[in-house]
Order: sequence, then structure tokens, then C-alpha cells
Amino acid sequence: MQLLKKLDIFILKKFITLFCGTFFICLFIFMMQFLWRYVDELIGKGLEISVLAQFFFYSALTLVPMSLPLAILLASLISFGNLGEQFELLAIKAAGISLFKTIRPLVVFVCLLGGASFYFQNVVGPKAQLSLFQLIISMKQTSPELDIPEKVFYNEISGYNLYVEKKDKETGILHGVIIYNVADGFENAHIILADSGKLEMSSDQQHLLLHLYSGEQFENLRGDQFGQMRANVPYRRETFCEKHTIIDFNSGFNMTDADLSGRSAIKNMAQLDQSIDSMTLHYDSVGIRNYKEVKISIFQTISKKEQAKADKYAKEIDGNANIDTAFSHLTKEAQVAAIRSVYNRVRMQKTDFEFKKAIMEEGDFQIRKHKTEWHRKISLALACVVFFFIGAPLGAIIRKGGLGMPVIVSVIIFIFYYIIDNSGYKMARDGEIPVVLGMWISTFILAPMGLFLTYKANNDSAVFNKDAYANFFRKLLGLRLSRHVARKEVIIYPPNYDTLPERLNALTEECEAYSSKHRLIVPPNPLRIFLRNRPDVAVEEISERMEALLEELGNTKDTVLIGMINEYPILAVSAHTSPFGKRWKNLLSGLCLPLGIILYLRIWRFRRRLYRDMKKIVKNNNDICVRIGVLRDKKLID
Repeated sequence: MQLLKKLDIFILKKFITLFCGTFFICLFIFMMQFLWRYVDELIGKGLEISVLAQFFFYSALTLVPMSLPLAILLASLISFGNLGEQFELLAIKAAGISLFKTIRPLVVFVCLLGGASFYFQNVVGPKAQLSLFQLIISMKQTSPELDIPEKVFYNEISGYNLYVEKKDKETGILHGVIIYNVADGFENAHIILADSGKLEMSSDQQHLLLHLYSGEQFENLRGDQFGQMRANVPYRRETFCEKHTIIDFNSGFNMTDADLSGRSAIKNMAQLDQSIDSMTLHYDSVGIRNYKEVKISIFQTISKKEQAKADKYAKEIDGNANIDTAFSHLTKEAQVAAIRSVYNRVRMQKTDFEFKKAIMEEGDFQIRKHKTEWHRKISLALACVVFFFIGAPLGAIIRKGGLGMPVIVSVIIFIFYYIIDNSGYKMARDGEIPVVLGMWISTFILAPMGLFLTYKANNDSAVFNKDAYANFFRKLLGLRLSRHVARKEVIIYPPNYDTLPERLNALTEECEAYSSKHRLIVPPNPLRIFLRNRPDVAVEEISERMEALLEELGNTKDTVLIGMINEYPILAVSAHTSPFGKRWKNLLSGLCLPLGIILYLRIWRFRRRLYRDMKKIVKNNNDICVRIGVLRDKKLID
């Protein structure tokens, strides 16, 4: 117990140290991404340091739940990668301590981090989101700093357009000034042309002082009471040597009191439940009322009085209550008026239906948005635990520490998670898939991956062994390796050339007898494949005898014989029999018709290949016997 206690402390120290570093790095990265979205609201506004500090503080609080999963993934990858690279993890396993016992204290710590993430999202996050939204709206409403560019119309001052030909940066004097005062509307615009001027901010930061020199002012005059302009004086012209104007220009920062109660991000789970219930009840009542109104408008478009009048008029014409006949007896003007009336009524109904539809769609959208926010608070907290069970076993398997491979792997996994999670969120928010599926699809995909990696790491399985995967796909596709026997420089036991021909001929007889007995070229019996589970002992004996003979022949000095040995096939002794080793699996696969047909055709393919292999073995045996005779005649062998 003392060893385990010290080991727990050792593992916790390593992980917590790395987690603190990776958490602040991840938080910084997310804050830079967040800052890039709102950089236009920060630059050129003259905001105070305190306002910027509040912005960064509230944004950091809202990004803590998103930073925790990535920090846990990266810290677990690095920590267990370091343990594996420095053989500390191997020493722990050699002491009889499994991976589950090693990560046990970290699991408790990560669960606490998941609880902290949920607390931030449910308690701290809504308050921080409310303050952040108010701050962003206030920054958007803040007037920018007065920095008028040259040769460009500047319209940041409300009601004015300013043009400056040249600006002296040292003295602040503006040359070639054109001002359009459109505060009273474009029809009553005041145009000022000045040779030079200067702009100053008042001491209270509420007004702009405009000093103009050597210029003219043109003012459009208002019309008379009948809206007619005076013909003799269309505008007023004023020449001045010096003119001073005061313009309202509030460049200060004021916190807005905008109503943000409709935003789902500023509510905790209890408030979200309350909002969902109230919105559902409200929009259900609206939907019932809209249904009744639509039903009345469809089935009672024409009142009973109008319908009776039309029927009476039709009967008076030809005795039949036919609206088409009544319409045909109308004049052209009356027909056009009737069609226009019906068209206008239908268009009004269509517009009314579209308006009601938009209201209901907006209500459904808001309800889904609140539901997605409710599920996100739980799924994002659970992602901390899921990412740990991915990062810890993956680091133990990769056994690479530092900031190289772990960073690459963690970024790839997090991008994969972010794409799935964001896609599921958008589809759930837009109503394309159920909200529960959209918000939990990333967890449903990554959780089995974490369990699989944990199981493999605990059993020391070679997850990233490319040879294992190559053998699996080679076996699945029916591929096989070729022989690569090379000539040996030193031979201790040369082949027994006296008995080799006799043994090769015996192998030939066995191959021919097996081929004629089992009829490998014809389709196999399905009952024997899926109901019987017996190994082919004859093929196993042929393969063992052939390999023994080839091993002995591999000690020859003759390069021709070496080439003949490499032409022998490698027999798959069980590929042509039942697909699985257990009888119930064979029976179940045979009952599944698509799978059973595929397995049946695969086994028939292997039987045909075995038939060709038998013929190849017989041919090679005869060729080797002939070659041994040639070597004897030339006295190259004893």
C-alpha cells in the first residue's frame, strides 16, 4: 500500500504540473481566436485599459470549459509519453501494477476537473457571458477615435461627411477641407468649403470643436408650405474668414443596459428548463391559434352571404348553380376586377401564412437553441473524462514525450472532435437531427475509442504495429507472401541428395491423391462449410512435409535449386475450410445470406487456389528431381 501511495503522488505531480502549463497555453490559444473575432470592436475606439481588462477577463472565464478537454488530452499524452519513453511505465508494469491502477488517482482528479467544468458552465459561465455580451455591445456603440485620413471621405461623425486634401501631422492643421452637413437630411444639406481648418476635442469628451478658415458655406433652402422651392433664391451662400462650430461627438465608453434575456448562453440549467417550458407552452398556444385562423381562412374564404348571392345569380342565368357560367356572363371589366380581387386576397393570405410560419420557425429555433445549450453543459464536462481515457493510453502506446508527437496527435484528435461536435450542434440547432443526437454524437464516437485504447494499452497490445495490420488485411483479402530464400555462404549440414528424390516423389503422390480425392476445382458443399468445423489434417501434413524438405534444400550451394525453392507456394492450411474456428459462428454466418454468400465464394476461391498450388508443388518436385540428376551427372554433388 505504501508503494501505491507514493506512486499515486508521483503520477499526480507529473500530470498536474503538465496540466497547469497546457491549460494556460490552450486558454491563450482560444482567447486569441476569440479576440480575432472582435478585433474590429477594439481597434480605434480609444478604450481604456480597464475596459480591455474586463473584456479579456470575461472572455477567459467563458473559454475555460472549452480549454479543459484539450489541456487534459495534451497533458495526459505528454505525461504518459514521458513515462513510456523513460521506461518508468515499464518498471511500474514489471512491479505488477496494471495501467488501471496507475491511472486511478488521475481518473479521480479528471472527474473533479469535469465537475469544475460543469460548475463554470452552469454558475460562472452565464454571469460571465452576460457581462461579456453587454461589454461587446457597448464597445460596438462606442464612437471611434478621431483620426481623419487624407483624400478619403470620413463618415464616422454622425451627420457629417468630411474630406481632407492634406493633413499636417505635427500641427494638426487640415488643408483643403470639404464638409457635408447632412444632419437635417440630404435635401437640406449644408456644404462647407474651407482652405484650412482644425479639429479639437472638448475637455468633457462630449463635443467636437471645428475651426475653419477662409471658406464658403452653401445651404439649400426649405420649400414653402406647398413644397415648392423659391425660384429666385435656390440656395444661400456665405463667405467667411473664420468660422467656429460645435458638434456633438461622444467618444466615451458607456455600459449598455440592453435586454439580453433571450440569449441561451447567459442562463443556467434551471433557467434553461424554465425558458424551454414557457416557450413551448407559448408557441403551442400560438400554433393552435394559427391553426384555427388558417382553417377559418381556408374554408370560409367566401362568406355564406356572398356564396348565396353567387348561387342565386347563377340560377337566374341558366338555372344551374355554376360559378364558371356566372363568371363567363360578366363583362370584361368585371372579370378583371373579380380576378384581381381574388388574387389580392390569395396574396394577402399567403403573406399571412408566411408570417405565421416565420414566427413558429423562430420559436422552434429558440427552443432548440436552449436545449442545445442545456446538453452542452453536460457533454462538454464529460468530454474531459473522455479525452483523458484517449490521451493516457495513447501516450502509453506511443511512448513519445515532449511537445512533438503528443502535440500533433492531440491537435488532430481535438480537430476531429471539434468538427463532429460543431457539425452536430449546428444540425441540432437547425432542426435537421434530434437535439440529443446532435449534442452527444461526438461523445458517442470518442468514448468507444477511449475504451478501446485503454483496453489495448492495459494489455500491451500492438495498436500501431503496421505488420499486424498488414497481416490482417493480407488475410482478409487472401494475399500471401512470397518465398525469399537466399544462398548461404557457410553450410554445416548439406542436403541428403540420395534420399531427396524419393521424398519429393512421395510428396508428389500425396498432392495428386489429395487433389483427385477432394475435387478442389468444383464448388464446395455448403453444409460441410457452415455445419462442420474440422481442420484439414491432410493439407497440414503436406505443408509440414514440404517446408521440411525446402528447409533442407535451402542448404544447397546450387543457385538454380535456390531459385526453384523460391517458386514453391506458401500453403494456407485453413483458408479453404470453415470461415471461423467455432461452429456457432459458422452457422450464424451461413444464415446471414449476404455474408454467407460472400464467405462461400471466398472459400471456393481458396479451394481453387489450393488446387493450383498442388499442381505447382508437383511440377517443382519433378523439376528439382531432374536438377539433382543433372548435378549428379556433372559430379557437382556427392
